[in-house]
Amino acid sequence: MSAAEILEGAARDILLLCDHASNAVPADIDLGIDPALLDKHIAIDIGAAAVTRALAARLGCPAILATVSRLVIDLHREPDHVGLIPHRSDGHLIPGNETVDKAARIARFHAPYHRVLRESIRAQRPRLILSIHSFTPCLEHGGTDRPWQVGVLYNRDVRAARPTVAFLEGRGFVTGDNEPYSGRLLNATLNRHAEGQGIPSAAIEIRNDLIREDAGVEEWAGVLADLAGHLRP
Repeated sequence: MSAAEILEGAARDILLLCDHASNAVPADIDLGIDPALLDKHIAIDIGAAAVTRALAARLGCPAILATVSRLVIDLHREPDHVGLIPHRSDGHLIPGNETVDKAARIARFHAPYHRVLRESIRAQRPRLILSIHSFTPCLEHGGTDRPWQVGVLYNRDVRAARPTVAFLEGRGFVTGDNEPYSGRLLNATLNRHAEGQGIPSAAIEIRNDLIREDAGVEEWAGVLADLAGHLRP
């Protein structure tokens, strides 16, 4: 299994990333869970891959999508992050991860994925990176309702994030500014490959009930295509 799927595109000024695009678990890895959990947000950002593909098609730009579930390894975490290979997620135990060889799993999935990102950016430096994610309207265990339709996450570099928040609010969306959680705490991929390289970026978090169906995917791909046009230097 390749760690990343690359969609080619001629418009190289924008690069799309989707760290949680897949719920795939390799056949030789047993997570010890009910397979039904693989359809939940703990395993995959529901709708994010579809939005990324549709947006890449509209913009004619490249995209890089992860090919393994975050229950196997979370590609959007630093290698030393406590949640890199989760033992529990939103109240669900992942017993197959209790005795995992962490270094081997990093070498098999995490390192190759980030190598693809690094090499792609070095080969054709984009002027903007957008990372596409989705969030659940409410966590199953101990969560409260999340009122935002979309969130914009960022760390220190606000060059793309601040205009993105303003754009989405201007379109009438209930927009979270570093919500439903802060990009100052969870922004590993963009910290490394965008902010760390001086490239403007933003992580777009769409509430997943809005993009579960094709109509919602197309609507949000259109919104984000307009956003990209607004942000393009």
